[in-house]
Amino acid sequence: MTDVSKSLLDGDHAGLGHAGLISALVHTARGAQTVLALSSHDARCNALRQTAAMIRDRRDDILQRNAADVARAKANGISAAFIDRLTLTPSRIDGMAKGLEDITGLEDPIGRELARWTRPNGLDISRVATPLGVIGVIYESRPNVTVDAGGLCLIAGNAAILRGGSDSRETSGFLAEIIGDGLQAAGLPRGAVQMVPTDDRGAVGAMLAASGEIDVIIPRGGRSLVERVQTEARVPVFAHLEGICHLFIDVDADPDKAVTISVNAKMRRTGICGAAETILIDRRVAGSLLPDIGAALIEAGCAIRGDSESCALIPQASEATEADWSTEYLDSIISVRVVDDLEAASTHIATYGSNHTDCIITENAATAEAFLREVDSAIVMVNASTQFADGGEFGMGAEIGIATGRMHARGPVGAAQLTSFKYLVRGNGQLRDG
Repeated sequence: MTDVSKSLLDGDHAGLGHAGLISALVHTARGAQTVLALSSHDARCNALRQTAAMIRDRRDDILQRNAADVARAKANGISAAFIDRLTLTPSRIDGMAKGLEDITGLEDPIGRELARWTRPNGLDISRVATPLGVIGVIYESRPNVTVDAGGLCLIAGNAAILRGGSDSRETSGFLAEIIGDGLQAAGLPRGAVQMVPTDDRGAVGAMLAASGEIDVIIPRGGRSLVERVQTEARVPVFAHLEGICHLFIDVDADPDKAVTISVNAKMRRTGICGAAETILIDRRVAGSLLPDIGAALIEAGCAIRGDSESCALIPQASEATEADWSTEYLDSIISVRVVDDLEAASTHIATYGSNHTDCIITENAATAEAFLREVDSAIVMVNASTQFADGGEFGMGAEIGIATGRMHARGPVGAAQLTSFKYLVRGNGQLRDG
């Protein structure tokens, strides 16, 4: 380890400047990543198990630091949705630890043979999964991203440079220290997961400009953060801009499912990207189903903004504006529109959606398959809450985020999505003619 690298791990970064700071972090990360890429799956799993045990052992210390972050955020007038994302509880802490343990039960994401074939000339060609390299993760208020991102990068043989938001600095910084302790306990370099040691936004700009140093950037946060990353980055980006998620209540929907799924999809946690933001309902069942759906949502504390037909069926609803159809509320608010049929619902989703997660409630198998085929979102569901849009719920152990682009990764970004590949060609003296 260089003197600069050691000083960074010890917290000394004065005088480096933003670009110099990021370059120093990358230097340490690159060395650590080389070790990780060649390490055994057992060694990487041991590091995750060590980290999970330490998270549980230090739960009270984590809660103490998180309480300080939450108090500071409240004093700064931060929104309730933001506070919810920032706040850790004993169960959420246990969930972070369990997520790391779940990752260890999955197949090793690196070294997987993705395809193999033999050419007529006898060349044996295979495509094998490899780490991406050094991954920069820029996020805001969710301290759990520190653990999820660090753990997923680690198991896939990548080094992570994490830049958390200032509102979660106490919690995220402490969690990053714990991951470092877990790596060290397993005999792996703690520099494989590093936290950018400054709240200055100039460090974000330096990460985005680090072409040739950082291999990919993953933003996890609100629209303004993601827009900045997508606009300024000179490094490849995995991202989603917004989670404008829809529920379409089909003419053949089961009434009980329509009510219970609507409430859960919106109200389980309103501040996550998988929360439903718009309900579309077939006109032929709106009169019989929408009053019950509206009543259940209102009872759960949700405000409704509807089109004229919805407002007529739900008197407590207020008139929606055009902006409502493309708004990610991240709050106890939902927009409701009555549509003619599946085609009209699909058109609305294509016009106003964000290609994140959309769901149909129906008992008609043919209609369900048509919805799955026609809606071009990263996650398309039938008869299930959109709140299942989560890598842990998909059996990935954890996720860094939901990617809504069409290049490389799409949907929950888990360990397998944090790999690239290389071709291995085995010959026996073949020569190319011509």
